[in-house]
Amino acid sequence: MADPIEAMCEAGLSALDEVRSSESLAAWRVTHLGRHSPLMNFLGDLGSLPAAERPAAGRAANQAKHALEAALSVKEEALRLQELERALASEKLDLTLPGRPPQRGRLHPSSQVLRRILAIWAEMGFQVYRSREVESDEYNFQLLNFPPHHPARDMQDTFYTTRPGVILRTHTSPGQVRVMRERCPEPIRVVLPGMCFRYEQVTARAEAQFYQVEGLAVGVGITLANLKATLADFARCMFGASVRVRFRADYFPFTEPSAEMDIECFICGGSGCPVCKRSGWLEILGAGMVHPTVLSNGGYDPRRYSGFAFGMGPERIAMLRHGITDIRAFWANDPRFLEQF
Repeated sequence: MADPIEAMCEAGLSALDEVRSSESLAAWRVTHLGRHSPLMNFLGDLGSLPAAERPAAGRAANQAKHALEAALSVKEEALRLQELERALASEKLDLTLPGRPPQRGRLHPSSQVLRRILAIWAEMGFQVYRSREVESDEYNFQLLNFPPHHPARDMQDTFYTTRPGVILRTHTSPGQVRVMRERCPEPIRVVLPGMCFRYEQVTARAEAQFYQVEGLAVGVGITLANLKATLADFARCMFGASVRVRFRADYFPFTEPSAEMDIECFICGGSGCPVCKRSGWLEILGAGMVHPTVLSNGGYDPRRYSGFAFGMGPERIAMLRHGITDIRAFWANDPRFLEQF
């Protein structure tokens, strides 16, 4: 058996000497060491040999295989060095070109405003509470006084999932019930930042996904006057001591009474523009006293406890602070826009 094996080995080594490129080397490997090469076929047929011949034949075949593999490694390294030398000789490196300085990252304008908002509320004694983005219909609507088929659900076009009763949250308000159930009967002062999702037409004023900061205060003796004073103080901290604000009556199922707070449009100075719908005012948040039903769902006795809640959009506040006229710019990922902040 030694003669055929020696012939295979010598044929492989001879062919390897003629290899001049990586492509040819890959073809050589398949031909002489591949699954269907003569040497591999011989190893596969050892079982058909007489028992007395198998050990010697196996040793000879494995020695030939190791010899071919060792020669292959030497050839691979030689070809690598040759190709590197050719590349260095043929490719020019222009050292006169100016260097490319590394670009430093920065916070997204939404994140900058979000951090400023949270810092203001922290100074007022509010803690940050994180809640989930994928919610149940129960927490997103029912426990917030949106029973099934309630017409107020039409105000929040919803992204539904393939799992019944599971949705992408339309507002951060579900976190109100979650934090109340965790901390009842203790007093609460928290803000709940996070992403919300609504299936809405994308315009200069509205996006399908957006940040929202929810606020909640629950305790004994909290009144609407506390709500108005707290939000007015926030506006002064955010926009300056001379900022003008106004409150308008509104409707939310989870607050009673409910209100919207507007701030004078800094883009047009109150004269009217497309961003403020020609009104001179831009809505920045909705608020109200927590509905007794929601307090009960959170575990608090509405006969003893009261509270207020509010929700604001950081992107809309960023538009006011920086004179941005199109909310879609926040998610367009245009470096020309982002580098300004």
